[in-house]
Amino acid sequence: MRTAQINRKTNETDIKISLDLDGTGKSAIDSGCGFLDHMLTLFAKHSRIDLNVTCKGDTYVDYHHTTEDIGIALGEAIKNALGDKKGIKRYGDIILPMDETLILCAIDLSGRAYLACDFNITASKVGDFDTELLEEFLRAFTTNLACNLHVRQLAGNNAHHILEGTFKALSRCVREAVEVDEKLCGEIPSTKGAL
Repeated sequence: MRTAQINRKTNETDIKISLDLDGTGKSAIDSGCGFLDHMLTLFAKHSRIDLNVTCKGDTYVDYHHTTEDIGIALGEAIKNALGDKKGIKRYGDIILPMDETLILCAIDLSGRAYLACDFNITASKVGDFDTELLEEFLRAFTTNLACNLHVRQLAGNNAHHILEGTFKALSRCVREAVEVDEKLCGEIPSTKGAL
């Protein structure tokens, strides 16, 4: 079973995450932020990861700590569920359209954290969610999953579409990268022998 549970409590957030990498995309999300709930629900759906998230955070300040800390916990949970990464495909990539928006995303579950992203989001908010928090989430997720992640906005001007397209692209890349490749016969997909 490739599952994990994370309980992360700080003075700013109290987060509980459970997930199953080999699920069907079922989710129960309560982050305290409606837009982030929407993004995590579609992340579960398109990655086919069963995902439960609850967060009690200092949302009276803003959604920064909630968004960043959920990124930390989600990255850590996926990393834990992967274990030694034997037999996984390791890589995932997609160019994903969403109306006028086009997002390029590629991931390598290399064990080395590196985020490269390029967005041109002219709106500062989607509802009451600060659009700059997209990069905060991605950085926290990348660092704690210990993956190499590249995300580029190739086209688009609607902030909601850019953020949603990014989460969908990320989820599809994760889905591909964590998938078990039967041809690998349980081998580590690296000449180093470890990821």
